Amino acid sequence: MASELKRLIEQVSREKGIDRKTLIHTLEEAIKSAIKKKYGSRLDLDVTFNEEYGELEAFQFKEVVEEVVDPDKQVILAEALKLDSESEIGDELGIRMDTETLGRIAAQSAKQVIIQKMKDAEREVVYDEFKSRKGEIVNGLVQRVDKGGIIVNIGQAEAVLPPKEQIPREIFRQGDRIRSYVLDVKKISKGPQIILSRTHPHFLIQLFHSEVPEISESIVSIISAAREPGSRAKIAVISKDSDVDPVGACVGMKGTRVQNVVQELRGEKIDIIPWNMDPAKFVVNSLAPAIISKVIIDQANRNMEVIVPDDQLSLAIGKRGQNVRLASKLTNWRIDVKSESRYERQKQAGYQALLRIPGLATEFADKLYEAGIGSLEDFLEASIVELEDLTHITGSTLELMRAEVQKLLASDSDSGVEGSEEQESPQTAGSEQAPE
Repeated sequence: MASELKRLIEQVSREKGIDRKTLIHTLEEAIKSAIKKKYGSRLDLDVTFNEEYGELEAFQFKEVVEEVVDPDKQVILAEALKLDSESEIGDELGIRMDTETLGRIAAQSAKQVIIQKMKDAEREVVYDEFKSRKGEIVNGLVQRVDKGGIIVNIGQAEAVLPPKEQIPREIFRQGDRIRSYVLDVKKISKGPQIILSRTHPHFLIQLFHSEVPEISESIVSIISAAREPGSRAKIAVISKDSDVDPVGACVGMKGTRVQNVVQELRGEKIDIIPWNMDPAKFVVNSLAPAIISKVIIDQANRNMEVIVPDDQLSLAIGKRGQNVRLASKLTNWRIDVKSESRYERQKQAGYQALLRIPGLATEFADKLYEAGIGSLEDFLEASIVELEDLTHITGSTLELMRAEVQKLLASDSDSGVEGSEEQESPQTAGSEQAPE
């Protein structure tokens, strides 16, 4: 019987993938729980698995006393001497219990605890496995579809694809095969909860990892990715090998590689952009195929003003602002796209406004404007330190200039003069900013 228990432990450990020590500890706790349920919860117990004999041994510990006050924790000396002839007052005596006398109810309780502990151990194994697979793509079968999301069988566990992580207008039915990105793995009372995603930018990156050998071999790297799931995406790529074109590697022969990714994403258009360490060149690349005339950088605020020919404005901005919005997410810069005609009108008005500042020479107005300070309001908003660096005018003189600018603005307001920058109409809006 003892060897049977040992064989059973080995079998369950092997088949369920549960650590042998964990399983033995579970059995020990189960027997302890059963004993306490039958004889009382106040017992001082120790249950251990005897490796030599392959059996569980239970001992109840009692203090040797002259007069018993608490039968659960004390034993009279006369009884103790029968069990151990060397017992003395104050000793802690371990009395072996017969686990076979637990009875049917206690045995059933032990069985339930064992089953529960085994389930917990299995869940722990699943959690540990998928926690390490966070950020990977998994394949599965759709088990059911409901309002709470798509339940996917991914082998040892079930995962959920929430509605917000599903590509718009994408439909799955029971039994369909599905590929998803492991977004998160959480511990909850029912077991590990595995959250999947098909909308995350890293899902797109991992798909290219599986399709492009140069990426899996770390010759080509994807620096960043931006998506509007189901519609359009952009990825920025770079190659460590000058002989390997990163864009060509991702596109593949006759576009086969990128088309495999597009097919998985149900037709999502993908722009592959060469990354450049120069932020301005990177932004220009990200707005392709639009032609860019000029880029004005505001490094402090990570803002770029991009000037394009009038006939390129709609192309640069994209349908409902999508192109510039994705470019902004991809580069992590706020991008303001303007047409050349509008820029020239603003430049003239803004530059003339700076020349109205008393004591500001033309050469300083040029420097301020080139630095992105193109109006009286911009002059007030700029810090004294920034203005000193640009003009080399002392801080006290600049403070006096600020006071004069405030008077000019107040005068313009009283006389009903509009601000120096031309207001954009909704029909000719040439800028789009992505949220930070």
